[in-house]
Amino acid sequence: MAIAGNNIKIRIWRTNYSPDDIVGGAIVTGTVLGDYPARLQANPEEQLLLQQGLETERTFKINLVPGYLDVRERDEVEVLAPTDHVYYGQRFRVRGVSYSSLNKRDPRNYLMITLTRDVRAHDRQ
Repeated sequence: MAIAGNNIKIRIWRTNYSPDDIVGGAIVTGTVLGDYPARLQANPEEQLLLQQGLETERTFKINLVPGYLDVRERDEVEVLAPTDHVYYGQRFRVRGVSYSSLNKRDPRNYLMITLTRDVRAHDRQ
């Protein structure tokens, strides 16, 4: 179902820790919760902090349908489409989730998710 205003497709990942390997090292894995249409928007920078020369963390928000999804803090969001999107292929970490006041069964139900950029060291391992 296409929702007016949704202009990207995202994938939501949940980070899991599988049992330790034979030498006791933790193995980090991820589970895909699904692919969904969404709308991604950057939050405005805090001008007062920028004027003082302080570095601020860039935050984003996503409007996501359906509103009954179990999205948690520390989940990750990856932009899948369109391929010419400025954040295509990049991941964001979920910082907070706000639920709408609509009933879970209402098709207009949505989620508002606050994200930060997820910068990975050694990305191509």
